[in-house]
Amino acid sequence: MPWVLGDVEVSGRVLEIGPGPGVTTEWLAERVENLTAVEIDPMLATSLRQRVGGEGVEVIEADATQLPLPDDCFDTVVCFTMMHHIPSASLQDAMFREVRRVLKPSGSFLGSDSTSSFVFRLAHLADTMVMVDPDTLPARLKAAGFDVAGAQPGSGAFRFRAA
Repeated sequence: MPWVLGDVEVSGRVLEIGPGPGVTTEWLAERVENLTAVEIDPMLATSLRQRVGGEGVEVIEADATQLPLPDDCFDTVVCFTMMHHIPSASLQDAMFREVRRVLKPSGSFLGSDSTSSFVFRLAHLADTMVMVDPDTLPARLKAAGFDVAGAQPGSGAFRFRAA
């Protein structure tokens, strides 16, 4: 998490897209005052809501490509190692447009995803795995309405930022 977030201060209203089991949500909940997590899987959303829901944390069961949230309402949107679970590049792009829609004009979109490896592909044999190319991601984010976007490779992963 520190490598992904870097020097960006995550504050204000924060939206986490696709928290899955919620490890990152628990980490964020200890550091931000107002956190909303959007999870598409009903069982994961229920489990996460039971563990961290309450004061300052809201868990919503929804599809990130069609967010049931108002425009311009979040200061920061984050997603960690989940974009490859979105079943097509066009749906990934729809998620980017939705993130831009719900993000305040001065807000930031930050996150990470994995890069392909034998072990990673093996772990996803029975799962959705549509890899995001970090070299083309900045252009895709700009096409979704962000003014500034970049991606930086790491060990087995990449991080990205858009504003």
